Amino acid sequence: MLNVLAAAEWGGEFEGVLDPISALFEFPPILELELFGVDLSINRTIIIAWLGTIFIGVLFTLGARKAEVIPGKFQAFLEMIIDLNRTIALEIIGPKGTKFVPLLTTLFVTIFVLNFSKIFPLFMMPPTSRAAWPLFLALTTWLVFIGVGIKEQGFAGYFGGILFPPGVPKALYIILTPIELLSNLVLRPFTLAVRLFANMVAGHILVVITLVTIHVFLPSMPVGWMVGVFGLIAAPLVFAFELFIIGLQAYIFGMLSAVYIGSSLEAHH
Repeated sequence: MLNVLAAAEWGGEFEGVLDPISALFEFPPILELELFGVDLSINRTIIIAWLGTIFIGVLFTLGARKAEVIPGKFQAFLEMIIDLNRTIALEIIGPKGTKFVPLLTTLFVTIFVLNFSKIFPLFMMPPTSRAAWPLFLALTTWLVFIGVGIKEQGFAGYFGGILFPPGVPKALYIILTPIELLSNLVLRPFTLAVRLFANMVAGHILVVITLVTIHVFLPSMPVGWMVGVFGLIAAPLVFAFELFIIGLQAYIFGMLSAVYIGSSLEAHH
């Protein structure tokens, strides 16, 4: 069923050969580029990400250019976003969290906008459903909390505290050190990336199934149209649910980033 809908999404005629579900996430390059053997081709997801980045830049540039003491609706909306991330920083990281508000705000807004392209007309494809984007964002967080830990505690102090937690019998380090190494330096960025990636993949499939069900079955007579009507009724609920997930995933990513940064600021006890 999914393969038939996937074939229908591409607008081709179904001739008895089912396309794999991965076809929903495969886009041919619009511009083919290669540098030193590395494929740098530009496809639909790259363009969507570029447009999203431009939108964010224009949004905050306009909001900051004419900032007033008594903000208008537009400025108040942007300040609400910043205040949300300031609250996360102060409550999770502490007083030192203020300097990380720009980072958390950037992560939140970037992830929200990239996720939102999943339900935005004409786009209908979140770049974050491609593994490279969540991985890039997770590695950004990874580099920040590792860098903060080294800066605040020193190289030996930071990694020593992670690998050899104080107060633990030395014999247990044989078991505990590999676990701590894997947990702090590998699983943290991995789970950040996978959580975002998996939710966007599932959401994209759900949206596609809903829309293509309407497109395929609504015109079908005499029975198929009932399935199409069901899809039509379900569509607003699906989009509302996905909008909630879009915001929730951006919030969770920023919150966990704050948790990891906060854990790097203080020595392990």
